[in-house]
Amino acid sequence: MTTVVSPVVAHLGEDFLTQVYGRTYRHFPGEPGRFDGLLGWGDLNVLLTHHRLEPPRLRLSMGGEALPQHAYTVPVTTRRNTVWHQLKSSELHRHLADGATLVLDAVDELHPGVGELAQQLERHLRTGIQVNAYASWTPEEGFGVHWDDHDVIALQIDGAKRWRVYGPTRQAPLHRDTDLPEPPPDEPLVELVLNAGDMLYLPRGWWHAVAASEGVHSLHLTCGMQTTTGADLLRWISEDLRREICVRSDLPRFGTEEEKAEFVRTLGDLLTKEFGDDGLLDRYLSVRDATERSRLAPSLPYVEGVPADPGLAVRLVTSRARLSRDAEGNAVLVAGGEEWTFASGTEPLLSLLVGGGAYRLDVLARAAGIRVGQAALLVSQLIDGELAAVEKTA
Repeated sequence: MTTVVSPVVAHLGEDFLTQVYGRTYRHFPGEPGRFDGLLGWGDLNVLLTHHRLEPPRLRLSMGGEALPQHAYTVPVTTRRNTVWHQLKSSELHRHLADGATLVLDAVDELHPGVGELAQQLERHLRTGIQVNAYASWTPEEGFGVHWDDHDVIALQIDGAKRWRVYGPTRQAPLHRDTDLPEPPPDEPLVELVLNAGDMLYLPRGWWHAVAASEGVHSLHLTCGMQTTTGADLLRWISEDLRREICVRSDLPRFGTEEEKAEFVRTLGDLLTKEFGDDGLLDRYLSVRDATERSRLAPSLPYVEGVPADPGLAVRLVTSRARLSRDAEGNAVLVAGGEEWTFASGTEPLLSLLVGGGAYRLDVLARAAGIRVGQAALLVSQLIDGELAAVEKTA
């Protein structure tokens, strides 16, 4: 079994990556039902009913301000004297009808379909993805005119939402920056109405305002992309260079002027050597992929290892694993901050998993030319390393 490619990923091809990504906005018109299988109103009701969601994970926002939690919840004290806040449906409905926007962060951790979308995007865009859900009912803007410090792909699930896009006033602004962007212009660069099935991509730093001003309620998802900037590269180089005595040494605060100058020259020479490596950027990006966090996915009830059950479905829970060969021809899997070496014959099995999707254990065994029991032992190692998960197929 393989995973069907999401229509979201299908629209982000070479043209998007080379001409749009990080450069400008793009509207992808669609049709109702395009995002079936993602988060619907019934799914949202289930999540709100069956999860204890506290701010800021779940919040109501109006005019750029979060409403106090007590305005729409009631505290519940358990018999062991722990307190949690239960949603009060009538107050929740009232505030939403008055113009509040409901926000649920990291819904990819709560809903399987959204989680699969996030993993596909991570694999395609080679960066971390967090998906948030937004529901609103009135023309009231939940956040006002604002910019985000990460790129966003918005998916209109149901209803319609008007987006006023003003463009950037500071190139590539950061959450931790030296200056704030200048205010946006009075008139938007473009004004769009996203209807069910539409997509919109916005680079970080682009001012925008969003409202359900079309006379219908709105449910949309935003796929936020983790940034990887020059500042991240410099931070990694500084950590990597701790192997050098000069980098670990104290600054010569009380040294002579010559000693201070020599210290700075030594540091400069180290940096010059690093930046003289044409493969530096690829090496850093490989490390980023290798240390990407795995998504939570227990493999109950198989706590004592994976049995030799051909019908078990196996998938990786990290999206940016890298597979290569060492000098001896062994298969080397790098993921989750670890490096794993397997016999060369297992490469076809590992290649299937790294490519994404879930595969039956017998399919993986045939790909590697090994017995199902042997494949189960290999998968057990990956599960122990929190790189894979299994579940029984129907």
